[in-house]
Amino acid sequence: MFLEFFDDERVQAVFVSIICGCVIGFEREYRNKSAGFRTVVLICFGSTVFTMVSMLGENSDDRIAANIVTGIGFLGAGVIFKGKVSVLGLTTAAVIWSMAAIGMVIGTGEFVLAFFLTACMFIILAFFHKIERVLSSFFFTKTIYITFQDIGLHHLKDFEELLLERKVTVARKGLEKRGNHLMVVYDISGRRKHIQAVNEKIVSLDYVYEFTYS
Repeated sequence: MFLEFFDDERVQAVFVSIICGCVIGFEREYRNKSAGFRTVVLICFGSTVFTMVSMLGENSDDRIAANIVTGIGFLGAGVIFKGKVSVLGLTTAAVIWSMAAIGMVIGTGEFVLAFFLTACMFIILAFFHKIERVLSSFFFTKTIYITFQDIGLHHLKDFEELLLERKVTVARKGLEKRGNHLMVVYDISGRRKHIQAVNEKIVSLDYVYEFTYS
């Protein structure tokens, strides 16, 4: 009787969803992301269950499975937030979205495809960030917000010449006066090592009051 219970394809689907969720959840937990181990497992598990429910009985309803996408959208939006200089959580939201899709695949009984998709997702999360770092070492783009100590416009020329001397391309995007300070927004691009060298130099500049990146 007990063994027959595990012969049920729906029971197998539940276990497969937990296994797939554990694989991706472990990677997220290891990187200390907001959607960690339990969250990812439950997303995959819940998507699988709802997909199976949508196919139960004679009056199956595909709208149940379709609404999984809507529900996951709310979860994904909940982990995206705007930091001081950039938007954070986009990758985590994409993980939630993709994990729900894998859960739906499992719910339809396509276990082999689900394992393949999980492996692909794990490879993307675990190794593709290294490719991003390699690419950014050759071409790196940032927006920098510079606040000068005073409103002297000669600081603009000095600062822009400094960037060009260090092989960093600069484009001025905005200029604003805030009290006794002059704030300028630049788009800068170049090799990562050159931009890091610029960062170290900016810290030592007396005429720079503060600076941030996005």
